[in-house]
Amino acid sequence: ELVFQVEQEADGGFCAECLSDTIVTEGNTWEELRRNVQEVGRAFYFDRPEKIPCTIRVHVVRDEVMAVA
Repeated sequence: ELVFQVEQEADGGFCAECLSDTIVTEGNTWEELRRNVQEVGRAFYFDRPEKIPCTIRVHVVRDEVMAVA
């Protein structure tokens, strides 16, 4: 299983970084990001097909700043 940490960028797009391997991808929409994560997961292991993960987990991180006063 690969686990990606996903953060929403200021422009509204998304950036996903794998927590176990040096894999990073992005997408302008959630749907595009999901496709890109699947594609990069397969492409990263192109020379080792036995290592292609059965599942990919996307963990969304939301960082919100709120004014108190």
